Amino acid sequence: MHESAETSNQLPGSIDEVLNRLGSAGYMADRSLATVLYLSLKMGRPLFLEGEAGVGKTEIAKVLSSMLERPLIRLQCYEGLDISNAVYEWNFAAQMIAVRAAEASGPVDSKSLVKDLYDEQFLIKRPLLQALECKNGIAPVLLIDELDRADEAFEAYLLEVLSDNQITIPEIGTITASSTPIVIVTTNRTREIHDALKRRCLYHWVDYPDAKRELAIVRNKVPGASAQLAASIVAFVQELRTMDLFKNPGVAETLDWATALTELDKIALDPETVSDTLGVLLKYQDDIQAIQGSEATRILDSIKGKMANPI
Repeated sequence: MHESAETSNQLPGSIDEVLNRLGSAGYMADRSLATVLYLSLKMGRPLFLEGEAGVGKTEIAKVLSSMLERPLIRLQCYEGLDISNAVYEWNFAAQMIAVRAAEASGPVDSKSLVKDLYDEQFLIKRPLLQALECKNGIAPVLLIDELDRADEAFEAYLLEVLSDNQITIPEIGTITASSTPIVIVTTNRTREIHDALKRRCLYHWVDYPDAKRELAIVRNKVPGASAQLAASIVAFVQELRTMDLFKNPGVAETLDWATALTELDKIALDPETVSDTLGVLLKYQDDIQAIQGSEATRILDSIKGKMANPI
């Protein structure tokens, strides 16, 4: 299904334009991500983003919504998510009021009444159904976040939505999008997603950024951090990711740590400060205990050479 010319004009015309517009919106993407995002927009295909928690998968959809000036509709997945919470449900209370009002007005044609009760006015639209609606000729950005948390049955339900941009409601029929929504699906890979769903999407693994890009992200998102502090934070986090931790810190944790240290008016890292604030950066006690004290000192000593040669 093709978008209107007005909507198409909002889409980036090249990979370089995607990079520039993401950067202007505050997202420091690498070229491989910009390429698959460009192709997803041009081909009208959902983009399936996989990676560790905290690497910026969800943020891509938010920035894309801002960049293209389109509404963002977010479906946060969880165990037990079903059609009534994700797609639609009927407003039974309003239907019962309508039944009583019809009965009070006189003889009722049951077939006509049933038809009236399953009218769109009684339909409560949840995120997936909302995403098929196009307001002012502009399709929204649909974020299906952390799909791996949902059950496989719901994953199977998504196949019709992702392949045909339509939803079938037994009482009404098939509702098809008038303009293709931009769909971003994310997963933290806590379980494997079925190949049938992946085949309907373009795929990209969102990895941790290298030191240069992570430093650019910190400088952009936490401008109050001194150049020395930002560089030392990035070098420290990059070193942590080479270690055998239960959960490596993501970019989100790097930014939280940079913000926290800036709030403490720190201009550089020292062993005591690192040990006192590790709870901002690491989320498991075993990891914190492994890094506190002498190990934090060792890491700081090991990055001194990097600090002498800025990233």
